[in-house]
Amino acid sequence: MTHKHSDYIHWSKTQSRARFNLATSGVAPFPLRELPVHLETLEINGYDDYGHPPLQKAIAAHHGVDPDCVVESAGTSMANHLAMAAIIEPGDEVLIEHPAYGPILDVARYLHADVKRFQRTEETGWAVDPKAVRDCIAPRTRLIVITNLHNPTSALTPDWVLREIGDIASSIGALVLVDEVYLDAVYQRTPRTSFHLGSGFVVTSSLTKVYGVSGLRCGWILARPELAWKMRRLNDLYSGTPVYPGLLLAVAVFKHLNRVRERARRILDADRELLRNFLERQAGLSAVWTDWGTTSFVKLEDGNADDFLEHLRTEFETSAVPGRYFEMPDHFRIGMGVDTEMFGEGLDRIGRALTSR
Repeated sequence: MTHKHSDYIHWSKTQSRARFNLATSGVAPFPLRELPVHLETLEINGYDDYGHPPLQKAIAAHHGVDPDCVVESAGTSMANHLAMAAIIEPGDEVLIEHPAYGPILDVARYLHADVKRFQRTEETGWAVDPKAVRDCIAPRTRLIVITNLHNPTSALTPDWVLREIGDIASSIGALVLVDEVYLDAVYQRTPRTSFHLGSGFVVTSSLTKVYGVSGLRCGWILARPELAWKMRRLNDLYSGTPVYPGLLLAVAVFKHLNRVRERARRILDADRELLRNFLERQAGLSAVWTDWGTTSFVKLEDGNADDFLEHLRTEFETSAVPGRYFEMPDHFRIGMGVDTEMFGEGLDRIGRALTSR
């Protein structure tokens, strides 16, 4: 039977919220009042066919690509769906990292792909090992899927590794899909998009996680022009036109992108320092440390993580994302970048929950 839902998204919509919410995936919402835009300049309706030219140009300029390579989408999730649906046919083999963000697997299975896996391991810092990819590919492999930064661990995959993955893919005529929605959370020496590494790369991203404007649903795909056009035509099945005021506001965000990003950075830096100090004091928890990203993937050294998270939620009003949604049931994901006072109290309650089991 075709997999036609996402267990993680359902959990996120119905069970993730708590008084102390560490189950977030992106930074705090950016207030509209702080965006230099006048509401009277917005319009409800406007011209848009296969892309809003000012937005396409803004996305293209951000990444240093041709606007013909930009496909607008409703967030990164729809971008991943459109990209995979345009590339693969039922029965094609798709090679996806493990652990993986659940909805990426859900889309591949919904499209009747034959899903295979390559391993990232905690012992290697959740790094992508090109040898592991090479050992898993087959003549039927059509697509290799990676998140960078890795969701849930925030591990960064460097260009030399991605370039080697691209060479492996091209040797069998496959493409590489890189979900880069968290990449701009590397604030110093931010890597440029992997789309520049070769013609076999397709990239998805959005303003949803790092910039705090998730409600605009401004996502995109970077693809070679012929494939990009195929994706635009495919999107006709899902949406005739996007929400026009959202397009205008997204263009305004791009005009002030550094200002929007830096606002969240201050909160992230403070939260990350709190988390580092907290983990150093907790013998019952461990995590591969990164100096970037909005999430950390924490291992519960002893006991059942689902039971612990239920205890944490019901007794201490604190939530985190169960690791089972990333196929790692002894882990849980902590989100940073929303509210430092709330985050600190949430960590304190995790500590108290550990000692009260």
